Amino acid sequence: MKLRHLRYFLAVAEASNFTKAAAQLQIAQPALSRQVKHLEDEIGVELLRRSPRGVTLTAEGRLFQKEVRELLKRTGESVENVRALARGEYGQLRIGYVSAATIEILPPGLAAFRKSVPGAEVMLYDLSSDELITGLRKRRLELAIMVQPIGEQTPGIQAEVLRTYPLCVALTPAHPFASLKSIPLEKVAAQPLIGLRAGDFPEYHRNLSCIFASIGAKPSIVVECDSNNSLLIEVEAGRGITLCIPIFKLVTGKRLLYRPVTGTTVSVSIAIAHAAEGELTPAAEKFCDIMRQTSAARNAQAARASEPLDTFLAVDGTGDTVML
Repeated sequence: MKLRHLRYFLAVAEASNFTKAAAQLQIAQPALSRQVKHLEDEIGVELLRRSPRGVTLTAEGRLFQKEVRELLKRTGESVENVRALARGEYGQLRIGYVSAATIEILPPGLAAFRKSVPGAEVMLYDLSSDELITGLRKRRLELAIMVQPIGEQTPGIQAEVLRTYPLCVALTPAHPFASLKSIPLEKVAAQPLIGLRAGDFPEYHRNLSCIFASIGAKPSIVVECDSNNSLLIEVEAGRGITLCIPIFKLVTGKRLLYRPVTGTTVSVSIAIAHAAEGELTPAAEKFCDIMRQTSAARNAQAARASEPLDTFLAVDGTGDTVML
């Protein structure tokens, strides 16, 4: 039994006539009659009653007509889904991300992707950098939007930088540093710092060590938090200051101040990463392209801004920071 046999039967059943069905299928009527008879012989059931006036369906034929109609519809959908998958327009895409660090580019990029590829299902996973790398290596994730490790390579992972930010300090308006336009890294090292929990975010502490190693200092972390949101709450509560990137202001608004850090050339890059071995799915390729476009637009917008801190934040006349 082949799909064409089912199509032949359905055409005859719908037309109730071999001659009309043969014309629709553009085949000879005797050949169509033979193919349908072979189908009945293979099944072992009479599906059609033939007469000079045409054909009628038997009870078995009516059931078979219903089943074949659904089967051919599902077959057509399956073929189109496979073609859409090959075009990157269908399927499931598993993407990991670091929450606060990707807030500037991931939401608009994701919105653009869903608008461009509505048939693809995106599943997001908020994870630490080490968890993202493990997910990529074990193929539990196809892509990750993450902070690129400072001063080190990640074996087995291929990463492409999307945005780069300078270091800054988040602090309360009541902090003594609030009156400064910038803060030397040496002064930051002497302050109590709020950081992420070492057990959950070992990559964060590796990056901190790399930052302070340039001045021969070690960070003095007085409070460890389980997330970036908790970290910012602790800073707002006056427990200390934290090193971060300027886009954290998108989370806190004017509740905290952000000051650029001087005395270091270290910057923080946000990258899109995937496993080095194996090919990306067409949907993943499309997502990467859209993230490149989104990031390029943000980079161009930042380049047109008039004040530094990666042309992202400016200091107004009151000493507060405002978004450009």
